[in-house]
Amino acid sequence: MISDYALLTAIILSLILLQLNQRQGLPALTIINRWLRWFIFAFGAAAIVEDFGWTDRSYPVVAGGFFLLWFLLETIYNWLAIHAMSVSPMPLFPRYMANQSGEEWPTLPRFITLRDWLRTKGFKQVQALKAEVGPNLFLRVCVYQDADAGIRLQITFLPQSNGGLTACYSLSSNTVTGGRYVTDNLHLPFGGFYPENWLISRHPWRRSLAGLVKIHQERLARGNAQLVPWTSDPLGDLNGQQRELEKINTELGFLFPQADREEFGKISHEGRYRVWKEYWLLSYFGKSVRY
Repeated sequence: MISDYALLTAIILSLILLQLNQRQGLPALTIINRWLRWFIFAFGAAAIVEDFGWTDRSYPVVAGGFFLLWFLLETIYNWLAIHAMSVSPMPLFPRYMANQSGEEWPTLPRFITLRDWLRTKGFKQVQALKAEVGPNLFLRVCVYQDADAGIRLQITFLPQSNGGLTACYSLSSNTVTGGRYVTDNLHLPFGGFYPENWLISRHPWRRSLAGLVKIHQERLARGNAQLVPWTSDPLGDLNGQQRELEKINTELGFLFPQADREEFGKISHEGRYRVWKEYWLLSYFGKSVRY
């Protein structure tokens, strides 16, 4: 049986990680805390059952039962959340617009440091965008390009449920053969399909932009990629991507056809399973599913 002191220590550690992550926004801390809460629930509930003598089963068996119960309850919750997202008016592929509010860049110290790093590395801001994903809820995006315009960097600022803010990066390069290299650290589940000419590499654990840029450059070098400089307007290109993704995912069955969405929602049953699977792997292992 796990001791009361060990449980208390685990609970305190979980609270510390929660507070720390509100300021840092690191997926690794979130993953560790999720596992910690899972074990706290399983072993804590088993300790309560044993203390009150509610079963004659051994402590490991009871703890294992509660461990599986947590998985079941969380699966039900996630399926309900995915269903709610599917039938909600929230767009899965939102349309972007120019952000002229002057609030495109957060004033938090870590983001100011990031902007200074971009300047020193020769990245220049091309455009600031935003997309409404809910009532008065916007995704803010800043688009940068390197000095040669061979790499376009999309920085998306994501609001968190705890009131904090985190940033995700996506690096894109087009080749003379029509391919597109995309390297990102998105830690949100997608579950859908990408165009065939997109070469996607996702690194949810990688929070350092410098490290992600290095990975992207190494991919280009390994593929002997001959790049075509970016000349398109970021707003038009990004909205074009959204339309293309929605079309492909409708054709391949991830989304219901437009005529069926009012009755069944946007995401098909197979699509919901794919979203749930990727969400679970991202939440507990920081891995993105490769279809």
